[in-house]
Amino acid sequence: MIILAPLAAPLPGPAGAVLFAGGMILVLRNSAAARQRWARLKRRSPRIGGFIDRLMRRGSALRRHARDKAPVAN
Repeated sequence: MIILAPLAAPLPGPAGAVLFAGGMILVLRNSAAARQRWARLKRRSPRIGGFIDRLMRRGSALRRHARDKAPVAN
């Protein structure tokens, strides 16, 4: 899926982005080495990593987003 993303990018619509995100989801769920590299990338640039996590609808990003939106208890 990741390999097909550049081929679909010139087509109208978000086909390339959808294919790339789908491929990343599959890779990150099935490869421990990819998850480690992804975590390292997110530590280096947390704004970009968090944004991409939300786009891919990763569970960790959804939990973090819900935690940040929750009211602060005193």
